[in-house]
Amino acid sequence: MFAEKDIYYFCRMESKRQERISKLLLKDLGMIFQTEMQHLAKGAMITVTKVNISPDLTLAKVYLSLFATKDKDAALKNIRKHTSEIRGSLGNKIRHQLRIVPALNFYIDDSLDYIENIDNLLKDED
Repeated sequence: MFAEKDIYYFCRMESKRQERISKLLLKDLGMIFQTEMQHLAKGAMITVTKVNISPDLTLAKVYLSLFATKDKDAALKNIRKHTSEIRGSLGNKIRHQLRIVPALNFYIDDSLDYIENIDNLLKDED
């Protein structure tokens, strides 16, 4: 089985470098979606809520909140279709900070919808 040090390796938190890179990607991807990629969601507002980066800095999971759209899945599908374009814009922004631009995987962050649903349920009880 695993030695104690191996279990520590798998369970540890993000390193300071990972946190710093996640914040950098969060800020820059947010700017990209607000300025260059408005056409992707066709009127919806795209907000980058969280970025998780792998320990080797080659893969980033990007969580998006989509507002003012009925079909979030279609908007996400369109964003995923333009991943290489988004990654290219990101590479232009971070080329002096990172050697390799991480691969981007996009997901819908439904935590705000979940919170809104709970609030509505609590209001219905009153």
